[in-house]
This record gives sequence, structure tokens and C-alpha cells, in this order.
Amino acid sequence: MSSEGAPELSFIRPDWPAPSNIYALCTTRLGGISEHPWGSLNLGGHVGDEPAHVQENRLRLARACGLPKAAFGWLNQVHGTGVVRFPQNQRAAIPEADASFTHRVGQACTILTADCLPVILCDQKGTTVAAAHAGWRSLCFGVLENLVARMGLPGNTLMAWFGPAIGPQVFEVGPEVRVAFVERNPEADVAFSSTGAREGRYMADIYRLARQRLESLGVHQIYGGNFCTVTDPQHFYSYRRDGQTGRMATVIWKT
Repeated sequence: MSSEGAPELSFIRPDWPAPSNIYALCTTRLGGISEHPWGSLNLGGHVGDEPAHVQENRLRLARACGLPKAAFGWLNQVHGTGVVRFPQNQRAAIPEADASFTHRVGQACTILTADCLPVILCDQKGTTVAAAHAGWRSLCFGVLENLVARMGLPGNTLMAWFGPAIGPQVFEVGPEVRVAFVERNPEADVAFSSTGAREGRYMADIYRLARQRLESLGVHQIYGGNFCTVTDPQHFYSYRRDGQTGRMATVIWKT
């Protein structure tokens, strides 16, 4: 983790071999002005925080990225599989979707999370960038498949990075979650373990589940996936841990 841009604003740079014109980062909860329980760099406008605090935090994010505030493609995330292409009509409402992509220089695809898995993608030539909000519902029902299809590029020309999400040691789910994944891909069974879970429930590895889906699409350059939002309250928001809380942003753009 490094501190760059606005004073004390802390974020993670993906460790991946992206082309030199591709830029990406994931914020932590540090470096903003929001107060408890959203302290401090809450970027979510839908979680009960003071709107003025969210706007100031988003301005700090824009400064850290070296982009205007208008460059960020925010989504109304609904745990679905919808995909939008940015830029959209500037007069249109914030689109209801859980993934976005763009070919435009300076347009930032942006995802908000607080336990769900943020996934960013780009191609080896640096022509296209994309981001997905891959909570278990979106992931299970095909958000990554829809996104790669909309990007229109062969999977073997893409690379992906997984940002901070709930870790496999603490992501306990009911049997219906396992069934939903296994019905769509029998190999998903290996991503569920009864070890450490309450009777009749499972620990799920969302990083492994997402990797399986990407690999089935021909995407084999996959990086990241080494974080746990729940067990690191200093750096990460976690809805499962705290209930009412803020949101981190994962952002990708091209120059």
C-alpha cells in the first residue's frame, strides 16, 4: 500500500503486467473526511453518509488519479449481471449495472465494494479497460461472462486483477450458494469447504470461483486476490463485519 496524491490518501496499485498506458488503483478506507461509521474515505453515496463528505472524498480520489470528477463512470450496482459501455449520455441517470467497459482515453470504469470482489480487466494492447462488481450473486449468474462478451476481445488477449474482497477463511455461506454455483459449473465444488463453517454451511473462496469463471473464458493472466476485507479493519470496509459502513473504489482507465 502506498500514499500518493492527496495527503494521507492510501490506495493499492495492482501488481500486474498491464500495458504502460493502463492505470488502476483500489482505495482503502484511509485519507478521507467521513466520520464514524463511514470513516474515513467513504466513496459510496448510498450508505447514509453526508453527501458533502462523499463528494469531497470523490474529489480526493479524482486528484489522486489525475482525472476530472466527470471522468468516473459510477454505477448503481444491484448485484446483477448488467454491463454498460462508457461514456454514456451525460444527461442520463447513473446506469443500473454491475460492470462497465470503455475504449475511451481518460474514462474511468469504477466499482464500489465492501466485501464483494472487484475485478478489473484490460487487453494486452491497452485498447480496452473494464471493471466488474463480482459479489457472489453477480459472479454466479454471469457478470464476468457478460462483460468479456461485451468487450468483444478473445479471452487469451485479456488480463485480470482481483481487488480486496472477503477471504475464504471467513466467507461462510448457506448450502443454496454452493448449489447455485455447482449447478452452473461442477468444478466450483472445490471452492467450498465445510472446514470452519457451522453445520450445514460452507466456507466459500470467491477468488477461486472468479478465477474458474475467467479461465473458462480463456483468461489465464489473473493477478491479485491476496486480501481479506473482513480481517483488516484498519484498511478495508466490510459490510459483513460492520453492517453500516463505507465503500472502497476500484478504478481503471487508459491514457
